[in-house]
Amino acid sequence: MAHRFLVKEIALQAGVGVATVDRVLNGRAHVREGTRKRIEQAIKELEKQELQLATTGRKLVIDVVVEAPTRFADEIQTALLNELPGLHPLVFRPRFLMRETMSAEDVTDALRAIARRGSHGVLLKARDVPEISEAIGELQRRGIPVVTLFTDLPMSGRIAYAGLDNRVAGATAAYLIGQWLGDFHATVLVTMSDERFRGEEEREASFRRALRTRYPKIALLDASGGHGLDTDTEAKVRDVLPRASRIDAVYSMGGGNAAILRALAAARQTPRCFIGHDLDRENVQLLRQGRIHAILHHDLRQDLRSACQHVMLFHRLFPASAVGASSSVVVVTPENVPT
Repeated sequence: MAHRFLVKEIALQAGVGVATVDRVLNGRAHVREGTRKRIEQAIKELEKQELQLATTGRKLVIDVVVEAPTRFADEIQTALLNELPGLHPLVFRPRFLMRETMSAEDVTDALRAIARRGSHGVLLKARDVPEISEAIGELQRRGIPVVTLFTDLPMSGRIAYAGLDNRVAGATAAYLIGQWLGDFHATVLVTMSDERFRGEEEREASFRRALRTRYPKIALLDASGGHGLDTDTEAKVRDVLPRASRIDAVYSMGGGNAAILRALAAARQTPRCFIGHDLDRENVQLLRQGRIHAILHHDLRQDLRSACQHVMLFHRLFPASAVGASSSVVVVTPENVPT
């Protein structure tokens, strides 16, 4: 396997021993396929961090564990790597575990492996379930801080949450849809990837509460549970569409917007208003095409900067007064899409 990094650097990045890396690099037997793939991924991560490796300063190894569709996970990774040079003189070495779907057991196994091999911190996007909270507690007892990203686990031992205010986001979506539809009887299709992602659950609860208060004539049709994945999300939407004669608006909290639009088109439904979350490449394209009317955006780099600063604060390498706030909700329309 061609590479240009020291074996000990690859071992640190992969979270395995140098002997294991040596066996993989030299094509020897008795290495599990999962370990081999992890070492291959570690080399790719090192290639992206090459400028960081050449920088002098105290190094902090952090693990980024994310359950999210690939389109959003890629945005998270890119935002973090772009933010790292601004954290000098500290040098962050991120190790990524990102999958589109992860069971609670998958996440807890990953967190316990991190606890065994050691880490300076974990940035985590996962579901709010008891077993994951317990695994966070184990990390806490070992002196490894956890910062939750974009969706919170408030009853766990995490040290901070970094991400947008999901309650504000849900209320903002309700306000926009109410302004679009007016005080008339209407139906809004709502989708979450999974209600156990607390961030989306908070958006949905705030959205319902705001509509109930201000626009009681608006009814909701729920098509949640597609995990933000195109095939699953499209199937969920197709299943519920026969229950409503007309879809007047869509509030997509969990992604898969192109799939939602395909299902609506197949049912000959053209909503007057479609609101989604996050400026990934797909949503930018849909905005520019006029197929989505507004995106509730938050600055990923600002959120990840804040998350890293919380890790620095935990290790007494950064003053509490300088930790940045998480990002605010920004409404993006086809007229103000960032370049």
